[in-house]
Amino acid sequence: MTFFELASPGPFFDNKVRAFWRLQIMGWGAWFGLRGLSGLANGQPMSFLIPQIISAITGFSLTLILSVCYRSLIHRRPIFMWSGSLVLAALATALWAFIDAWVAQIQNPASEAGFTGLLLGALYIDATTLGAWSALYFAINYFLQLEEQNDRVLRLEAQAASAQLAMLRYQLNPHFLFNTLNSISTLVLLKQTEPANAMLSRLSAFLRYTLANEPTAQVTLAQEIETLKLYLDIEKMRFEDRLRPEFHIDPAAARARLPSLLLQPLVENAIKYAVTPQEDGAEINISAQLIGQTVRISVSDTGGPLSGDASDPTTGFATESTGVGLTNIKDRLAQAYGEQHRFDAQTGDEGGFTVTIEFPFQPDGQPRMGTEGT
Repeated sequence: MTFFELASPGPFFDNKVRAFWRLQIMGWGAWFGLRGLSGLANGQPMSFLIPQIISAITGFSLTLILSVCYRSLIHRRPIFMWSGSLVLAALATALWAFIDAWVAQIQNPASEAGFTGLLLGALYIDATTLGAWSALYFAINYFLQLEEQNDRVLRLEAQAASAQLAMLRYQLNPHFLFNTLNSISTLVLLKQTEPANAMLSRLSAFLRYTLANEPTAQVTLAQEIETLKLYLDIEKMRFEDRLRPEFHIDPAAARARLPSLLLQPLVENAIKYAVTPQEDGAEINISAQLIGQTVRISVSDTGGPLSGDASDPTTGFATESTGVGLTNIKDRLAQAYGEQHRFDAQTGDEGGFTVTIEFPFQPDGQPRMGTEGT
């Protein structure tokens, strides 16, 4: 590596060595072309190009050496970096000017300017050129350093968001697992071994299905519904006919992506506060439809009315609930869609709850938005 040692912000700097040589060749080619055309336009003979070629080669070579020296200085303390860079640039300028003056005197030995005059003229031009080259070198490197810092911050933010999403996802499994194992324990105590064995088998299938996905992954709505049906099959072992789920899924919305296990806490809440308290149980309706470019999912139940102080007026859900599930859903929606989502919970006049979620339609196969799944 001879030039850009920091991460690149764009395709041009993806290969830093190649970018350096491209800039070197194009820059010094342009410098030679400008000097040569300017001289020829002012009536100089073709032999005028010979010292310009030598000067361009000298400048090209000196900047290669400077790039190696600057690279060793760029991460040092500012006082050492700038003082060292100025000394190196001054030495390179003096050497370049001496070579230019020497070549010019050899080509025109009868010149009235003399070696001192030629040297002073070359010093001005060469100092300006090397000063511009050095400024460009440091400007590009500091720009790349800033981009690298920004990229590092973005990566850290993405990792933090991914860790938070994983934490939110893992909050669900212990809660559900506790309830299911408690039900299995009850069946065992009642010596209902066949239902207990069947529930264990379905729990195993559910865990295999859910744990196959990364905690931060997104799945299609169709996959989410299949997972939800596995979960409901487990719960129906406990509630039998008291739990009556119904699905109304628009095929157009089935391809939409959403955070995995997003709907389970809603159904779990409906089971806990609608099915469990009522002798006849309750219906749980899960519907999804595509409205323009927005997916709308509703989870409602036919539970009975709660007492006046038993529900939270801001959410419509029972206050004795831990609230982990609902907070989890809101946080995951915010992580995945930012402000482009809606979460609404309402209590019916005659009881029952309806939770409505809306988010942008992202069909399977298109790039994901937000941080979910990164």
